[in-house]
Amino acid sequence: MNTRLNRRALLGRSLAFGAAASLTGCDYDNLKHPDLADRALTAMSRWNDEVQAALFDPHTLAPTFPASAITRPPRFNAFYGIDQAPRVDLTTWRLGLTGRIGDKRPWRLAELRALPQESQITRLVCVEGWRVVGQWGGVPLGHFLRRVNADLKARYVSFHCADGYYESIDMASALHPQTILALDFLGAPLTAPFGAPVRLRIPTKLGYKNPKSIVALGVTNTFPSGYWVRQGYNWFGGS
Repeated sequence: MNTRLNRRALLGRSLAFGAAASLTGCDYDNLKHPDLADRALTAMSRWNDEVQAALFDPHTLAPTFPASAITRPPRFNAFYGIDQAPRVDLTTWRLGLTGRIGDKRPWRLAELRALPQESQITRLVCVEGWRVVGQWGGVPLGHFLRRVNADLKARYVSFHCADGYYESIDMASALHPQTILALDFLGAPLTAPFGAPVRLRIPTKLGYKNPKSIVALGVTNTFPSGYWVRQGYNWFGGS
């Protein structure tokens, strides 16, 4: 067995041990207390995040698929109904930049489209258990971060959206070659339900880590959390 597999096996055992240790540290009566139970579950979630981050390989690609595997019709998913998807005015929209970025000039959609584009047919996996295959095209996030002179040694990249959603990812995942600022879906510009004018497409993470209708991007060393993370979801969110 090679070194990488040994490392994965060790970390897997560590995850199980850490979860068990967290539970045995709280007796049944304590777990019945909401505050103590929440603290125990939060500690386990943080442990899971740390192990997933340690297992993440920035050079390993998510599976790709042929066009024949694309899910049709595409599936809409959000914390609101499809008729409530935000309609962003593309003529006035700008991508705002904050934090540890050298050039914070807002970007217009046409400027993003003028950058090198890549297309991928990958699978989006929802934390609820369903999965779909779609075709996305756009700007590699790593290329964009370098273009705006972002601090690539910073810990996090955050996103805020027109619908009030917000999310964040680690820098290693942001620089992964398949992580893109998606502008197109199924060969055409994004529509409102699927995240117009720009969304994050990151096939190495679960669906809730793919925010839509992004209006601001930040680079920071301060933990930015996320919409569902604040409601108990794991932050790293690896798929």
